Amino acid sequence: MAAPQAVIDDQGVMQLSGDLVFAHVTALLAQIERLLGNTKAERLVIDLSRVEDVDSSALALLLEVMERARHHGVTLRIRSLSEALLGIARLSNVENLLPLEG
Repeated sequence: MAAPQAVIDDQGVMQLSGDLVFAHVTALLAQIERLLGNTKAERLVIDLSRVEDVDSSALALLLEVMERARHHGVTLRIRSLSEALLGIARLSNVENLLPLEG
């Protein structure tokens, strides 16, 4: 399993990579919280194109990140949500809560 990483580039894109699975999401959430606290951006796009594996905790992570971003005054959009994660969101009946790009 690849440990997940989060970085924000100068274009306002938070790139997530690695495996968004139960064993890793708590540490990743702490990393994202630090990034949100340090960003000056009012809008960010979360890009999931480099995420390798997901489980239902990835969905919980995204929902929590959305809440924390609101707390920091940051508006989020989500890019490149995998079919697997979209399926979990549909099954959980929260697909409409996700601010998908495009």
